[in-house]
Amino acid sequence: MTSRAADRARYERATAHLDAPVAIVDLEAFDANADDLVRRAAGKPIRVASKSVRCRALLERVLARDGFAGIMSYTLAESLWLARSGFDDVLLAYPSADRAAFAELTSDPKLASSVTVMIDDPAQLRLIDEARDQGGGGRGREEVRVCLELDTSLKVLGGRVRIGALRSPLHSPAQVAALARAVNRRPGFRLVGVMAYEGHVAGVGDAVAGRPARSRVIRLMQAAARRELAARRAETIRAVRAVAPDLEFVNGGGTGSVQHTAAERAVTEIAAGSGLYVPRLFDNYTSFSGRPAALYAQPVVRRPGVGTVTVLGGGYPASGAAGPDRSPVPYLPEGLRYDPQEGAGEVQTPLLGSPADDLLIGDKVWFRHAKAGELCERFDTLHLVEGDRVTATAPTYRGEGHTFL
Repeated sequence: MTSRAADRARYERATAHLDAPVAIVDLEAFDANADDLVRRAAGKPIRVASKSVRCRALLERVLARDGFAGIMSYTLAESLWLARSGFDDVLLAYPSADRAAFAELTSDPKLASSVTVMIDDPAQLRLIDEARDQGGGGRGREEVRVCLELDTSLKVLGGRVRIGALRSPLHSPAQVAALARAVNRRPGFRLVGVMAYEGHVAGVGDAVAGRPARSRVIRLMQAAARRELAARRAETIRAVRAVAPDLEFVNGGGTGSVQHTAAERAVTEIAAGSGLYVPRLFDNYTSFSGRPAALYAQPVVRRPGVGTVTVLGGGYPASGAAGPDRSPVPYLPEGLRYDPQEGAGEVQTPLLGSPADDLLIGDKVWFRHAKAGELCERFDTLHLVEGDRVTATAPTYRGEGHTFL
């Protein structure tokens, strides 16, 4: 029996009492992936990206392990909720315009000490100050912890070509240092960190199946991007520390670049989250391989013909530029594929391949989502599997009544 077939047999036994659709997390794989992230981080703490987990119980589980410290959140409302739930080190990875949440943050000492907000523009400081006046009981006077974001994109051909996500407008060390001075001049704010997420390295696979030429180009691009960013990030941190010598952290990296970013002396901590679940987008890397830990099953409801079954729903596309790589992938039993005329559908998904002939009405087909935490927007609960048993059931954010975006 292959390892995938053995996993399928375990999952079938574990969930025999559960009707599909159902989502699981294999805790043995989850923990092994966590260990691999720690190994690659080489002693630098890993801040867990909550967007890629979206389950408080699993955030608590990973943060209880050596090598992990703090959360990187994705909305201010989520940040405050996590801080109220007992997480005392939450870095918001994106700027916010949530005035009501800022009013709450600036009026509560516990929240203000636990949450660090992201900025890349002085206008964001003004918005926060305007929000202070909205809090009940008068102006919010708590000091706001601030992190600056450095744009990591690689600019070539004299800056005419940009490689990387459109994030922060702060590209040069001088620009980041200028905003650091603006924070220092403004009462009610304290600069504590700098973040730089190299998504074009950490989030782009460099071993694309069946495309060796493209893979080589990606590897060459990423090697050049790492060299350029390492030098520019080090210069940026020197410039910022001249303004804010008590800077607490410098965050960088992502699941696909953990070991490379950890090697930079300027970086004090690594961000990672997708590497815990290992969704399908993280199959195509030369630098690491993980174990799929998060899966979901859809039930077979039709058998339209030879070599064909239809499962209920399952069309859960991931965010990003639309394309086949954003669709879930049929995973177990091995050998199923989508009908190219229908793909993954909202209410039904036909699947083709010889394994279909061995599937009966009511059987489960297991899928992997393209991206990590987005799976949790579709399910209220995650069934936690150890061996061939479900040993616990944990609510997702959605199961706790929260859909933050």
